[in-house]
Amino acid sequence: MEELKGNAAESEAQPTPAHVENGNDFEAEDLALMEQFLNDPAHDYRNLKYGDTVDGLIMRVERDEILVDIGSKAEGIVPSREMQSLAAEDRAALQVGDPLLVFVVQSEDKEGRAILSIDKARQERSWRLLQAAYEKGEVISARVVNYNKGGLLVNLEGVRGFVPASQVSGISRGPDTQKQSDMARMVNTDLRLKVIELNRNRNRLILSERQAMQESRESKKDELLASLREGDVREGTISSVCDFGAFVDIGGADGLVHMSEISWSRVKHPGEVLNVGDHLLVMILSIDHERKRIALSIKRTQHEPWSRVGERYQLGQVVEGVITQLTSFGAFARIEDGVEGLIHISEMGDEPMQHPREFLAEGAVVQARIIRIDPTRKRMGLSLRVNRESGEDVDESGEQGE
Repeated sequence: MEELKGNAAESEAQPTPAHVENGNDFEAEDLALMEQFLNDPAHDYRNLKYGDTVDGLIMRVERDEILVDIGSKAEGIVPSREMQSLAAEDRAALQVGDPLLVFVVQSEDKEGRAILSIDKARQERSWRLLQAAYEKGEVISARVVNYNKGGLLVNLEGVRGFVPASQVSGISRGPDTQKQSDMARMVNTDLRLKVIELNRNRNRLILSERQAMQESRESKKDELLASLREGDVREGTISSVCDFGAFVDIGGADGLVHMSEISWSRVKHPGEVLNVGDHLLVMILSIDHERKRIALSIKRTQHEPWSRVGERYQLGQVVEGVITQLTSFGAFARIEDGVEGLIHISEMGDEPMQHPREFLAEGAVVQARIIRIDPTRKRMGLSLRVNRESGEDVDESGEQGE
């Protein structure tokens, strides 16, 4: 018994081996190594789920599928049915190592690979960009791919949008046949558009070309107004004609040509001499920066006819004129654009009359003799008594005419 106790005491007195004594240190070291391994980005696999949009790298391109590294434990596959939105030339351009945005359709198939979609990824990205454009009020560009009875269909990287016919400036408001013809002509063209309604849950996207154009014009108008100076002569295009004048587009802004500034000749209605689409020169008369209005003149880009009357005409000269207006005291006859003379009722003949209409009609062509000229006051007196002796006529100053 004493021997056993002695052996036990001796055994307790012997030192503990180092690997046993430092067991806690070994465990801490192993945990640190494990943590380092897990924190290494090379071993940081993504836990993907349906709906995730991931930036991947193309590993292999095959006829029916594309192998993509998406940072998961296994590569993902894009089957051919999930890349229908890629044009043939875009698909042919795909190369190994290229970045590729994909949408997770299935996190894992039987082989442990994720099923991915290029179509849904492009659509997801488009919705996000459209939402941002809608919130910021930005103008975007889209291609017309088709049309229906109500308007145009556009494609925005996988998102189908609708542009009502009423929101397209190039579609007439006439018969349906004309509308359909206008819309057919616009297929495969690009339009500048603004998002006016977006509802992703209902897959609804409504756009307007008119609003985009209006905003663009407003921006250009501000720039144009800042650059204009009174007296400038600009090229323009008639955009509309109304009773009191015509509006002319001078490169981003419309200015008004009042009826009195259309021609040096008498004009009863702007539509007599102007048509929408006509190209012409206009002079800037005034600019209202606060109200953003521009007053224009067509006639002031041309020579003022009365400035040459003294050179071209003389007393006693017989000229041809067109009756433009009848009044109770006489008739006005145009002898050239911007130059009219008055035929007083007393100079129409020897027979008494109550009104010139008894003798003349508007539009009639007459031969008349000049009996008075006053270029300064822009007045000319005419007489239909062309065979009368010149010594019997007097001018406005009372001096005998020629």
